[in-house]
Amino acid sequence: MSGDGRNVGAMTNDLDRRLAGMSPAVLSLFRLVYGSLFAGYGAMILFGWPVSSGHPVEFGEWPGWYAGVIELVAGLLIAVGLFTRAAAFIASGQMAVAYFWMHQPLALWPISNPPDGNGGTPAILFCFGFFLLIFLGPGRYTMSGRRSRLR
Repeated sequence: MSGDGRNVGAMTNDLDRRLAGMSPAVLSLFRLVYGSLFAGYGAMILFGWPVSSGHPVEFGEWPGWYAGVIELVAGLLIAVGLFTRAAAFIASGQMAVAYFWMHQPLALWPISNPPDGNGGTPAILFCFGFFLLIFLGPGRYTMSGRRSRLR
């Protein structure tokens, strides 16, 4: 039985070693997907595109229009990897504020929509996904990296 344990350990170590080399590229993919989704929410709020949010937000309307601008701009910056840590910091903070202002007062649990839950799961996921990017950085493939290589 102890021989099986060593084989599993060796296999796990080998897998860890092989996957570790892919981490920067996968982090870039994560950043691209998360930023694009966030920008999509901003575009939906501001322009009703790619789908309508059901209630158009007027120019300058507090807080919806400003949230849409932050989501669109920060999402695009994060997606392309330009000023990623700063944009992720702003986006993470915005999602924390959105959760506590808009979702948490509706109900305690974020898992389902009102009346049983508060519908805040996307805000929590975006908040912590961007929080992770603040500390891990943008990954290997970024617009910032491309700009520095061109100089």
